[in-house]
Amino acid sequence: MEKSLIENPNTPVKHYNYSYIKDVLEQDYQQKVSLPTIIDRARRNNCYFPRAKRKVHDREVLTNYSGELIQHDSSHHQFSPYAADKWYLITSLDDFSRFILYAILVAKETSWEHILALEYVFLNYGIPLCYYVDSHSVFRFVQGRDSYWRNHYRLTVQVNPQWKQVLDDCKIKVSYALSPQAKGKIERPYQWIQDRLVRTCAREGISDIRLAQLILNKLINQYNYHWIHSTTKEVPYIRFQRAIRENKTLFRTFIITPPFLSSKDIFCLRAERMVNSYRKISINKLEFKVPNAPIHERIQLRIIPEKDSGLSEVRFWYKDQFLGTQIVKNSDINIVQF
Repeated sequence: MEKSLIENPNTPVKHYNYSYIKDVLEQDYQQKVSLPTIIDRARRNNCYFPRAKRKVHDREVLTNYSGELIQHDSSHHQFSPYAADKWYLITSLDDFSRFILYAILVAKETSWEHILALEYVFLNYGIPLCYYVDSHSVFRFVQGRDSYWRNHYRLTVQVNPQWKQVLDDCKIKVSYALSPQAKGKIERPYQWIQDRLVRTCAREGISDIRLAQLILNKLINQYNYHWIHSTTKEVPYIRFQRAIRENKTLFRTFIITPPFLSSKDIFCLRAERMVNSYRKISINKLEFKVPNAPIHERIQLRIIPEKDSGLSEVRFWYKDQFLGTQIVKNSDINIVQF
């Protein structure tokens, strides 16, 4: 089974994991077998090859406080050989403690999925000092790379993606990794989780993303609360909690500050439209009547889509004034464009 996963080019599994076999034997079969015994059996059955020498990550970021830096990333793989499509794994990790704050599998990667990750972290743990991401278009506009519909005269630092606008509202810094090697810290927990997620999905014949999420939740629990991290030599949750007790944390409590009325006004998708002479605006050929809107002025739309209902709440703002709200179908405003 392990060999077939390694030979599958679509899965992120590239080597044998004898520790995983040891854990399966103990947890599922109540059999304790030493790691050297498993490796010896693997050698005799031609299920062994030496690992390539790892490159040194010379650009890792070092922190002294929890909440000082949140490493955030996504990965796109076929996490189960029985699944027809590849899935995205979106994860947020506290750099100091290596505690994984958020992890979810999604079928499509959108700005909204990453905004939901921000909302979960902020509401459950607080607002961190800084986020550390790569130069993916969700996180950063890069002149010459992004959408055909951009204004060509704008520079990289002059365009704010939807995800970054949420961070700006919460006054959070963003640091960008310039190479895959610089993302080394989050890649190692990723590798641990991805490796075991793929093997478990294969072992249990999982093809549904919802069932795979249940397996992922179990792995995250094991990683956060039981696994001793090889670098910190501590269980991530224990290190995370100790930082809070010793006041070695830069997380601050999430508070809705004026002029915002709700967390919906922060964790949302944004657009701007001009109000016509009839106090109407349009988006994707759909017209909205905004009675209190000033004529011939630009107003901001803050859009909160819901997956289950297929509806979005559109909240209208003019500068610091809330003008009202309307409900509309996701399909009518073409949420995909965000």
